[in-house]
Amino acid sequence: MPSDKKLLILHVTSEVVPYSKTGGLADVLNGLPKAQATLGHKVYVVSPLYDAVDRARHGIKKLGKSVSVTLGGRSFDFQISKADMGDGATALFLRNDDLFGRPQLYGNGNQDYEDNHIRFGSFSAAIFELVRELGLAPDIIHCHDWQTGLVPAFNRLNSLNVAPTVTTIHNLAYQGQFPADVLPELGISWDVFNPEGLEFYGRVNFLKAGIVWSNKITTVSPNYAQEVLRPEFGAGLDGVLRAKGGNFTGILNGADYSIWDPRNDPYIASSYGPDDLSGKQKCREHLLEKVGLKGVIGPIFGVVGRFASQKGFDLIAQVIPSIVAQGGIVVVLGSGEESIQKAMSVVADAFPNRVALKIGYDEELAHQIEAGSDFFLMPSRYEPCGLNQIYSLRYGTLPIVHSVGGLKDTVVDLGADPENGTGFVFHSFDAGAFLQAVSNAFGIYNDKPRLLAARLRGMAKDFSWGQSAKAYLQLYRQAMKM
Repeated sequence: MPSDKKLLILHVTSEVVPYSKTGGLADVLNGLPKAQATLGHKVYVVSPLYDAVDRARHGIKKLGKSVSVTLGGRSFDFQISKADMGDGATALFLRNDDLFGRPQLYGNGNQDYEDNHIRFGSFSAAIFELVRELGLAPDIIHCHDWQTGLVPAFNRLNSLNVAPTVTTIHNLAYQGQFPADVLPELGISWDVFNPEGLEFYGRVNFLKAGIVWSNKITTVSPNYAQEVLRPEFGAGLDGVLRAKGGNFTGILNGADYSIWDPRNDPYIASSYGPDDLSGKQKCREHLLEKVGLKGVIGPIFGVVGRFASQKGFDLIAQVIPSIVAQGGIVVVLGSGEESIQKAMSVVADAFPNRVALKIGYDEELAHQIEAGSDFFLMPSRYEPCGLNQIYSLRYGTLPIVHSVGGLKDTVVDLGADPENGTGFVFHSFDAGAFLQAVSNAFGIYNDKPRLLAARLRGMAKDFSWGQSAKAYLQLYRQAMKM
């Protein structure tokens, strides 16, 4: 096959910016397809049409076409809509209000919807009917996370063989596990309920199905791809991934610099770039005023993230008193697990003159924290890729990270490599190691020439989607030869 042949790529996902989002998956499904379309390929992104999606705002139009699928004797009808994502990429939506006309994408609070296996099983089955109804002939079907794990399974088990499939694991911890008795509801034979199929310790595992029956498997950074082959990071699927051999690889996520760049960010108080950093000081002053800390002196340590144990917020809570004692300021934006939220509230209340906490998500404030902070705290227990450390580099905000996953792939430690360092990296997941990295940050803050040089090196890094898009295209061509 000629390497310059333009492909028809069909991405299948449970969420995509700007229509639906609970996490970084949605951002990837906006950035990667657009980058591929920019290279001249025909790219579609298929997702459910949730009740919360603003049809009018996003120009979503009904196509007047529908498809029907039958699983376990039950029929499910879907209406097809589309929207222009920009840059040549097209969003397609499957609408079934009984399944997806709900307040949230996956569940209420911390409780998943009990019929998620039916919701995403029928959505996966409907992909093939959508392809037929619209007359598409995809060269590759690229599936994302457990919600689409049955697409490769149906493609192979039902002898559909519409196209080679690739599955990307954005976070191995989320696998879509269900009781064994859901198998007949999905119209899947008991013959594949075994360790070589989708059985996982007596349960049905959607992500495992995607891994087993896809031609190629990827995850979102090279280092994370190595980590998940080991039991401590593999979440029970390390053996399944090892069995894929050379068909499993890691491709680093990209950042959308059209949204995250201080030179053209509409959310921040003053634009700035590597040629003129004076605007960063104005962003600092604006941030402090906004969070009620106007005039407070000292380095600002920013935090933006989901309150989850994965993200290392227990370490952040332990280290904040020391940051304050050394003259630092901490600004935190996030929400999530109640226990972490309470712990962060307690420490914020203890230091009201130096710690600001905003519960919830605020896109504008997230940008302002990146621009106004001196350092960004990201001590994740594990991190498949991570995007905030990449954003921080572009904003001249030095990241302080745990040496795992994509954090290790994107941040160079100033202590280990002073000439090329872009941040601070600690290797042992404990408060002592994290605190040492923070103390090193205080040291460079008082050494303005070194601080400026590190900022400029970080701002020069390019983690845009272009290179990642090309890597996926090469992978697709390999899958098409299998």
